[in-house]
Amino acid sequence: MSLPNFRGYFREDALARAVYSEAAGIGRAIPAAVAVPVDAEDVVVLVKWAGETRTSLIPRGSGSSMSGAAIGTGVVVDLSRINHLGRIDERDRAVWAEPGVLWSTLDVAARRKGLRFPVDPSSGDFCTLGGMVATNAAGAHSLRYGATRAWVNAIDCVFSDGDRAVITRGEPPPKRIDAIGRFMRDVHGEIVASDKRRPILHLGVRKESSGYAIHDYATKADLVDMLVGSEGTLAIIVGIQLTLSPLPGATSSVLGSFPSLEEATAAATKAVEVGASACELLDRTFLAYAAKSRSGDESFRERIEGAAAILLAEVEADTGDAAAAAAQNLATAFTDSGAKEVDVALTPESERDLWELRHAASPILSALEHATSMQFIEDGAVPLPKLPDYVQGVRKALADREVSGVMFGHAGDAHVHVNPLIDVSQPDWRDKVSRLLEDVVALTARLGGTLAGEHGDGRIRTPLLNRVWHKEAIRTFGLVKKAFDPANIFNPGVKVPLKDQKAIGDIKYDPALPPLPEKARAALDDVVRARAYDRFRLSLIGGPS
Repeated sequence: MSLPNFRGYFREDALARAVYSEAAGIGRAIPAAVAVPVDAEDVVVLVKWAGETRTSLIPRGSGSSMSGAAIGTGVVVDLSRINHLGRIDERDRAVWAEPGVLWSTLDVAARRKGLRFPVDPSSGDFCTLGGMVATNAAGAHSLRYGATRAWVNAIDCVFSDGDRAVITRGEPPPKRIDAIGRFMRDVHGEIVASDKRRPILHLGVRKESSGYAIHDYATKADLVDMLVGSEGTLAIIVGIQLTLSPLPGATSSVLGSFPSLEEATAAATKAVEVGASACELLDRTFLAYAAKSRSGDESFRERIEGAAAILLAEVEADTGDAAAAAAQNLATAFTDSGAKEVDVALTPESERDLWELRHAASPILSALEHATSMQFIEDGAVPLPKLPDYVQGVRKALADREVSGVMFGHAGDAHVHVNPLIDVSQPDWRDKVSRLLEDVVALTARLGGTLAGEHGDGRIRTPLLNRVWHKEAIRTFGLVKKAFDPANIFNPGVKVPLKDQKAIGDIKYDPALPPLPEKARAALDDVVRARAYDRFRLSLIGGPS
């Protein structure tokens, strides 16, 4: 197939399609083709062609998406080669970046100027800024600094008609853009009125990357808020202006070991109250696997013995003395909440030692044998007082379905990552996946939570949104999508479900699936093994680097 004036790579061969059929999540979908634009003008050409041919486009960055938004049966659009990082404006603490810039690249550049982009996902080494904006990504420090949306000042994007415009926070939307015109004329007033009748948000939930940000938009009438978190369904992002934050003068960390989940949750609440910048939970399910991986570490075994949960928290301050004092206050709060052991780290080296356990989560899970870690209920967030009910409910669901699982996450935000361990050699494994998903969706709905705290809805959660969002919210999501993308070209099946769409489709671990070409399979396995999602997929199969 030929795309006139498209200067990037466009491939329809089986090998290229196979190497883009999977991302970090559980799904597999063989795309019709792969397009790799070299700049924003290439994206405009591609979008206009897609509109004329009614071809769906699936934008993606590094492919570290957990929820299935980066795979699909249309044309996958790899934006990772559009990756120029602009000059950091130290006075205004701002920077323009293209969507393929890695978080880690920005982090290095910003720190040289005494600044940082404080939203720090655990995938920061390899995730792209475009992907972070698309999902309203968050991280450990979102407890203090919020998710990505708050730090986006402007977005340069291409709409479904092929129009390109910069949307800037606090400024009127640009004129003569058909998609924006349709939205302002047909949808703006209705969704604002709808949100006033019944707010479109999960009350008390601190992290949200599900649905469209109707409530934020209704409150501020700022299109930037609507585009952040839209997962490539409303426009394709080709540039982002981010606000940066000064680096803290000093930090200290505290580890608390708790005999019950309720005590750990009480301590997490106090950590929020005293201004912790991060507060992470390691549930007993995770600690059991961590103990196996560190079987020779006697001090570690003693630390976690009898612990139902461990909390790791950080405080920031202008000076080392102030950080040390804040850490002691936090340690006292942990002890008062029932911690049986508390460790305080006041130096960078001792802090690294404490946080090593949290950062080891993914390597520990990837090293497991006889079971596959499948992230299909991995992003739930609930109001903080409901955190014990959520964790205990997930534990019960796992036990009822006779499935092992590992839990850890962001305690201060009541946001939990769950990794069910599925034995795909068992004949009923798919049934267990479906039933466990149903159990946890029902639990989340009952507790007033969201299915997506920071990873987006993707193709897994989109068909389930009517279980956790009220009918008016679902209706407004549809109105927004139709205004911006009436032909449903951008990432169909994400945010707004397709007819008869199922949450669980092809699972890449399914031994019954047809195998991918050997070269593609080896390349994708290497990416997972090395956690190197930022590797350009075409270069892994002998294509361009």
